[in-house]
Amino acid sequence: MQNDLILLHGWGMNKSVWQLCEKELSNEYNGAIYSLNLPGFGGAAVPDKEYSLASAVQQLAKQINDNSTIVAWSLGGLFALYLAKYYPKKVSKVVLVSSSPCFVEQDEWEGVSGQVLDKFKDQLVQDSNKTIDRFLAIQAMGSEHAKEDIKALRALLKLQPVASKQALSVGLELLQKQDLRTLFSRLSIPMYGVFGCLDTLVPKRVCARMSELNPDFSYKMIEKASHAPFISHRDEFISYLKSIL
Repeated sequence: MQNDLILLHGWGMNKSVWQLCEKELSNEYNGAIYSLNLPGFGGAAVPDKEYSLASAVQQLAKQINDNSTIVAWSLGGLFALYLAKYYPKKVSKVVLVSSSPCFVEQDEWEGVSGQVLDKFKDQLVQDSNKTIDRFLAIQAMGSEHAKEDIKALRALLKLQPVASKQALSVGLELLQKQDLRTLFSRLSIPMYGVFGCLDTLVPKRVCARMSELNPDFSYKMIEKASHAPFISHRDEFISYLKSIL
């Protein structure tokens, strides 16, 4: 019997983004497949204590069985790595989808400008819906069918309740301030990645850096994909996922 397959979404999104992939994977994957809402997203409760990566992962861990494979997109990747470190019995394998242990550019590390995330934080206070729309546009930037990708994500997003403002705010803080590179380098479980060559949020050079940090990490680069390869290049994404499961 195969282990559970857990699907985690990214910032501003909810578990519905995995709906199409879930259907296709269920035809061939013998284990249970669960897409989960991160705390505060899609109607999920926020942590009782102060919302942090630690408290959010503690809440998430209660929904995950031992020895699960975690497939995590974007912000969800930070949750997956933290889960693998502090709840090791829960995680047998991690697949990062357009995700990085450190999203903000640093010395010799490519990523998003901290100023860009500052602008999003300011905009979030004024209008959360417009902020999410702008974030969707950045995620699809460079994709050969960007308009269709944004439309698909927006439609899936509407299938669940809107995210809480607290979760949106803390999520941006996590993207801006979390640096899990040391944690990532010390994990000894199998880790994989799927990335888009045109991604502006997780630039392609980051993938090679990640392989240098951890020799157990291997990845696939999808040439014409941006930040949401499981939407824009679903067949290629599913095919790769099946090969490593």
